[in-house]
Amino acid sequence: MKKNMQGFTLIELMIVIAILGILLAIAIPAYQDYLARARAAEGLNMAAPAKLAVSESTLSSADGKTFPNTATLAGYTAATSKYVNSIAIAAGKITVTTKATGCAADPVFVLTPAVDAGKVSWKCTASAGAACAPASCR
Repeated sequence: MKKNMQGFTLIELMIVIAILGILLAIAIPAYQDYLARARAAEGLNMAAPAKLAVSESTLSSADGKTFPNTATLAGYTAATSKYVNSIAIAAGKITVTTKATGCAADPVFVLTPAVDAGKVSWKCTASAGAACAPASCR
C-alpha cells in the first residue's frame, strides 16, 4: 500500500528558513545604506529654494553676475528639518549641513554657482561623508 505524502518535511522547512536568513543578512545592511543616502539627499532637496533665491538675486543684480553675500540679501529664509541642521549662504555659495543621517559622517554639501550667458549653473561637492552623498555630489 502506498501512502500519499502531504506537506513539507522538517528538513525542507529548515532549508527554506536558512535561505531566507541568508537573504535577509544581505538585504538589511543594504536597506540601511539606502535609508542613510535618502536622509542625506534631503539636504539637497531642501536647498532648492536657496538655489532659486541666489539665482534670482544674481540675475537681477545690476551686472547680472554679482552673487548675494548673505541669505537675507538673497531673500531666503533658512529652513531646517529632522535631517538638515542648517542651510547657509555666503558669497553665493550654499552650505547645507546634515544631521542624524545614519552615515559614518554626516555630509556637508557645498553648492557653488557659476553664471554663464545669463544662466546660473551649480556645482555640488560633499566636504564630509562623501560615501553617503548622492551621485551628483561625489
